Amino acid sequence: MKKTFLISDAKNTPARAIEAIKSELRKYVKRERNKQLPEGVDFWDFDCKVGETANNALPLHVAEINSALDHALADEWAAVYFEILAKPAVRTYKAKDSTSEL
Repeated sequence: MKKTFLISDAKNTPARAIEAIKSELRKYVKRERNKQLPEGVDFWDFDCKVGETANNALPLHVAEINSALDHALADEWAAVYFEILAKPAVRTYKAKDSTSEL
């Protein structure tokens, strides 16, 4: 999904527009996670970017979407650009540290 959302909308206040954007992004992520996984893959990972425009979008983790939108509201952006692309990923496990025994 590559989309620019308007925050300063004539129909809604900026706070309501942000809540609607959050809702749409949550639905998209949920829909992508429910898709069939390819063989040998553990989960769907996401490459995310956010910015005021597509040219100045910065990468972020999917869990930071809400805080990025709150930041956009606080900085009074007119619009916010989101790029969320699903990719299959394999879970990696960290090796146990022998120095920490609990």
